[in-house]
Amino acid sequence: MSDIHDSANTPPSAAGAQPAPAPTEPTPAAPARDSAAFVRNDASAGAQAPAGPQPPVGSLWSRLHLAFDGSGSRLKLAVGALAVLLVAQWWSARSDVAELRREVALRLQSGDTLNGQTKLIADRLDDELRSMQAKLMMLEARQVESQSQQIALEQLYRDLAKNRDDWALAEIEQVLSTASQQLQLAGNVRGALIALQNADARLTRTDRPQFIAIRRAIAQDIDKLKSLPSVDLTGIAVRLDTLIAQVDTMPLLSDEQPAAVAPPKSRAAAKTRAGQKPAPAFAWRSELQERWSAWSAELWSDIRQLVRVRTVTQPEALLLTPDQAFFARENVKLRLLNARVALLSRNDSAFRSDLAEADQALQRYFDTADRHTQTGRELIRQLRESVLSIDMPSLSNSLAAVRQTRARP
Repeated sequence: MSDIHDSANTPPSAAGAQPAPAPTEPTPAAPARDSAAFVRNDASAGAQAPAGPQPPVGSLWSRLHLAFDGSGSRLKLAVGALAVLLVAQWWSARSDVAELRREVALRLQSGDTLNGQTKLIADRLDDELRSMQAKLMMLEARQVESQSQQIALEQLYRDLAKNRDDWALAEIEQVLSTASQQLQLAGNVRGALIALQNADARLTRTDRPQFIAIRRAIAQDIDKLKSLPSVDLTGIAVRLDTLIAQVDTMPLLSDEQPAAVAPPKSRAAAKTRAGQKPAPAFAWRSELQERWSAWSAELWSDIRQLVRVRTVTQPEALLLTPDQAFFARENVKLRLLNARVALLSRNDSAFRSDLAEADQALQRYFDTADRHTQTGRELIRQLRESVLSIDMPSLSNSLAAVRQTRARP
C-alpha cells in the first residue's frame, strides 16, 4: 500500500520524463522474478521510502499504478465526506448528550423537589397516622368499655326480666300488708281501698294469667270495704270544734246574775190598754190606785231580788272564785279536745268517756237552765250516739293469694 500511495503521489512530470522501455517478450523465468521483486518491494515498503521516482518493476505494477492514479481524487472526496459525516455525527451526538444531560438534570431537580414534598407529606402522614392510632386506641378502649357495659346491662335486663314478676308481687304484698295494718289499727277504710285499687291496676298492666287468682281476691276485699257503713269523722270533728268554741258563752252557777222581775200591772192600766176608760167621777181614785200599784210592784220586785231561793245539788259550784271559774271552763275544753283526739284515732271508748266527763262538768258547774248550756249538752248527747267502732274486715284473702303465687315455682 505504501508503494501505491507513493506512486500516486509521484508527479506526472517525473513519471512521464522517463520513457517506457519497449516491450519485450518475457522469458519463462521473468514472471517469477517480477513476482519476487514485487513481493520484496512490497515487504520492504514500510522500512524504506523511495526518495525519488522508482523505476517500473513490471507490467502489473504499471497497471496498478495507473488504476489508483485516476481514483485518488475520488478517495479524498470520500474520506472528506466521511470525515464531515463523522464530525456531524459527533456534533449531533454531543448535542444529544448535552440535551440529555440538561433533561436529566431537570429531572433530577424535579425529582429532588418531589422528594422534598413527598418527605413533607410523609411526615404529615406519619403525624396523622400517629394521631389516628392514638384515637383508634382510645376508640378501642371505649369500645371495650362499652361492650363490658352492654354485657352488664344485658345481664341486668335478663335479671330484671326474670325477677320482674317477683318484684311486682313483693311490692303488692308490702302495700297490702301496710293497708291491712292501717285498717285494723286506725280504721282507715279509704286508704285500704286506694291500696287495693292500685294493686289491681298494677296487676292489670302486667296482664299475666297466673295473677287472676290475686285479682279475684282483691276484688272480693274491695267489695267488703265498700259495703262498710261510712263514718263522718270530719263532720264530728267540726261539731266538736263548734262545741269547744261555745264553752266560753255558757254561764257558770257562780257568776249567775238574778233576772229582772217585771212589775205587776195594775187593773186600771190593764183596763186602759183594753180600751175601757174610767168615769170622770172616779178619775182621781183610779189614778191613785194606779200609782199605788206601781209603787207596790216595784217594792215587791226589790224584795224578791234581795232574797232568792234555789235548790243546788253541788254547793261548791256557787263558791268558785274567778280563777277557779276559768279553770273549770278550761277543763271542759280539754275534755272535748281529748274526745277529738280519740275520734281521729278511732278510740271509741275514750271518745265516749271524754264526752261523758264534759257533760258532767257542764251539769255540775254551769247553769243548766241557760239556753247555751242546754244547746251544748244536746250536742254532746248527739255526739255520744255517733257510731265510731266498726268491725273492720281483714285483707287476709288478698295477702294469702299473693303469697301463694310467690311460693309457686
